[in-house]
Amino acid sequence: MQNLFRKEATEYQRAKWAGSALLITGMPVWLYVSLSLVFIFGFLCFIMFGNYTRRINVYGEITTFPHSINIVSPQQGFIAERFVNVGDIVRKGQQLYQLDVSRVTETGKVSANTRTALENQLQHVDNIIKKLQENKSITLHNLNAQKKQYETAHMQSRQLLDNAREGMAFARNNMTSYKGYHQRGLITKDQLSSQTYSFYQQQNLFQNLYSQHIQESLQITNLESDIVTRAADFDNQISQYQYQRSDLERQLSEADASGTLIINAPANGRIESLSVTLGQMINSGDNLAQIIPYSNAIYQLVLWLPNSSLPYVSVGDAINIRYDAFPYEKFGQFSGKIESIAYVPASIQEMSTYSSSPVNQTVEQMASYYKVIVALEKTQLSYQGKMLQLTNGMRAQSTFFLEKRPLYQWMFSPFYDMKKSLVGPIND
Repeated sequence: MQNLFRKEATEYQRAKWAGSALLITGMPVWLYVSLSLVFIFGFLCFIMFGNYTRRINVYGEITTFPHSINIVSPQQGFIAERFVNVGDIVRKGQQLYQLDVSRVTETGKVSANTRTALENQLQHVDNIIKKLQENKSITLHNLNAQKKQYETAHMQSRQLLDNAREGMAFARNNMTSYKGYHQRGLITKDQLSSQTYSFYQQQNLFQNLYSQHIQESLQITNLESDIVTRAADFDNQISQYQYQRSDLERQLSEADASGTLIINAPANGRIESLSVTLGQMINSGDNLAQIIPYSNAIYQLVLWLPNSSLPYVSVGDAINIRYDAFPYEKFGQFSGKIESIAYVPASIQEMSTYSSSPVNQTVEQMASYYKVIVALEKTQLSYQGKMLQLTNGMRAQSTFFLEKRPLYQWMFSPFYDMKKSLVGPIND
C-alpha cells in the first residue's frame, strides 16, 4: 500500500493549505514609538515621584501596669484544695490553694505521725511546766508562811528584849544603890550579893533573849534568800521547758510544712487564670495562678525593636497592631502609639520574663533589641453582641513604619551598599 502513490504526491497532500492566505496590514511605526515613549515617561514619573515607606513586623505581648503577679509552687506535691475561681476578687493573704507535700509509708503519712508525736511531747512538756508552776507556788507559799511566823516571833522577842533591857537597867540601878547602902553600912554584904546575883541573872536573861533575837533575824534573812533562790531555780526549770516547748513548736511547724502548704494571695487583685486543677501533681517552680492587681490597670503592648530599626522610630509614631487571638482577616487591624523607647539594649534576663521576646536565636541572628512600650487606644472590642477583653500575655504582631524614600533610591540601594567597599579612609 505504501508503494501505490509516489512519495512526492503524498507529501504534497499533507502540506497543501486547506484555505486561502490573507495578509493583515500592520500598525504604523509612529504609533509604536508614541506608546513606547508614553510608557517610558510614565515609568520615569513613577520612579521619580513615587515613594515607599519601609516597614517591619515585630512580635510582642500585652502587659498591664501594675504588672500581673505569677504565683509559683514552692515545693513538689499535688493540689489538695482550691479555694478560688477565675475572676474572683481576692485580698492580700487570702488562701488560694492547699498543697499536699507529705510522704506516705506503711505506717501512714510521715507528717501526720510526726505531728502526733510532737503534740504528745508538747502536752507532756505543758504538764511538766504546770506542775513546776504549782510546786513553785506551794514552795514559795510555805516559805513565806515560815517567814511570816518568824517575823511574828521576832516582833514578840523584840518586845521581850525591850522588857529585859528595862529590867536589867532597873537591876543595875538597884545594884548601884545597894553598893552605896553597903558602903554606908545600911545593908549587909549578903543583901548586896543577893542583889548583885539578881542583876547578873537579869543580864544573862537579856543576853539569851538578844541571841534568840539575832538568830530570828538571821533566819528571816535566810528565808528571804531561800525564797529568791528557790523562785530562781523554779524559773530556770520552767524556762528550760519553755525553750524545749518552743523547739517542739518549731518542729511542729516544720512538720506541718512538710505535710501541707497554704498558698496565699500576695496582694489584692483579681484572679486572671488558674494553671492547675484539684489533684494535679506539680513540681517546684510550676505556675499556679496569675493575679491582676485590683486597681485601674493600664494595658500596654511591649515590643522588641531590633537595633537596625531604632533610628527611624520616635515616640508618638503610629503603628498597626494585629492580635493573634483576633485574626485580622475578620477583626481587622488596630492602632497604637509609641509611648516610650528604651535607648539601652534589653538584657537577656529582662527579655526572658516575656514569652514573646526573641531570646532564642542563633549566633548568626544575634542582635540587640530595645524595649518599646505602645499605648493602646482600645482594650476591648465587640463581636456578635459580646465584649472581648484584652488579657495579660496576649501575643500581638505590630507593623512599624520606618524610613520613607523615593522609588529610584530603593532601586539603587544595592549601589549604595557598594559604597562602603569602594570608599577609602574617611578623614573627619
